[in-house]
Amino acid sequence: MPSKELYWGQPNERQRLFLLADKKFVAYGGARGGGKSWALRHKAPLMCLKYDGFRALIIRRSYPELRDNHILPLLAMLGGAASYSETQKAFSFANSSRLMLGYCDHESDVTQYQGREFDAIFMDEATHFSFFQFTALTASLRGVNDYPKRFYLSCNPGGAGHAWVKRLFIDREYQTGENPDDYLFIPAKVYDNQALMTKDPGYINILKALPDDLRSAWLDGDWDALSGRFFPEFDRERHVTEPFVIPTDWTRYFCMDYGMDMLAGHWIAVDGMGRAYVYRELHQSGLIISEAAAKIKQMTTEPVELFIAPPDMWNRRQETGRSAAEIFAENGIFLYKAGNNRNHGWMDLKEWLKPAPDSSGAVSPAIKIFSNCSELIKSLANILRSERDPTDCADTPHELTHHADALRYFVSARPRPAPELPEDFEDDRVPEQRQIDDLLNFGR
Repeated sequence: MPSKELYWGQPNERQRLFLLADKKFVAYGGARGGGKSWALRHKAPLMCLKYDGFRALIIRRSYPELRDNHILPLLAMLGGAASYSETQKAFSFANSSRLMLGYCDHESDVTQYQGREFDAIFMDEATHFSFFQFTALTASLRGVNDYPKRFYLSCNPGGAGHAWVKRLFIDREYQTGENPDDYLFIPAKVYDNQALMTKDPGYINILKALPDDLRSAWLDGDWDALSGRFFPEFDRERHVTEPFVIPTDWTRYFCMDYGMDMLAGHWIAVDGMGRAYVYRELHQSGLIISEAAAKIKQMTTEPVELFIAPPDMWNRRQETGRSAAEIFAENGIFLYKAGNNRNHGWMDLKEWLKPAPDSSGAVSPAIKIFSNCSELIKSLANILRSERDPTDCADTPHELTHHADALRYFVSARPRPAPELPEDFEDDRVPEQRQIDDLLNFGR
């Protein structure tokens, strides 16, 4: 008999609907904190116990997520109901059913499941997977038995798979070969998860403190929130200023995004309070590395603290064995390597663009742009969200991306300045607010 621990915890109403759902493709979630992993983690072994010889797969994008969200909890849940093989990453039941656990760190990893047969597949955090990975796994949903073949997904707005999950389960726009009657979406929010609300009531305050678009997506489950302009924070009246003479004691930086198609560069001055001013830009295509270095040197008329560039400039070229950074150095430009985590970099830039009060009570952003930097202004004003990954910007039109990327390297290399506070300031934020502020202001 199964251990009674298998049944600990009662499903909430949304989870109960998921446990009873019998459509071929069932997606559960929407907002964060809705108890998605719990629902998958319970339905999979219940199906294995109900059907003799049942074959099921739970899959996550990475192994640490798989281990923490499924393997360890299932080991505690199942007790003597199933034996676990660490080598095979599988639970075996007395009725010959088998529950495998897998992950796909890379796009091509999904091919390891080709040729295998499953009666049910459980894809946790489906928006972390590509449409190719989803469709490739559906090909393994087969078998010669009479058991129902089901594909279960959990999901939140955002991520690389946002567009295809939204198309199938939210917009319900189907292509040839896709039967609308096969798809069901069960929305769930943090308010539905009373267990979480009871054990961690501060979590909802973290969601409420997120930027508007993320709060709408992750608290309210709004699948349209992460669309449209990538920088809604950018406002020409607030962020663009007429040129002025920059004091000689301000620290200067240069940041760039380089390729044969475009050299996009910015000269940036930072005042004593840490506020940045983009005062000059470079926008020229067709330059080889030595020509790019010469152009930068020609336009640099003042001492520059750092010349900031993306990490790929340090990749050695197969034909020469030298990196672009080495060639720049040979031509008198010594580069500083910026971070290249795109999601973190964009979040950092959004923080720089967001207005904040200074010690006088005036509200202004931490970065401003001289009106002569027209290409950067055009980029920030017009670049859109990616349809594939709403936490990233679209890569088309490609000409809009170069200057935004160059500015991202600057903010990745230099944290946003903290607002100036009066001497008698007391931090009265609740712990949850401090946590979210630290997350968004380089406290990762």
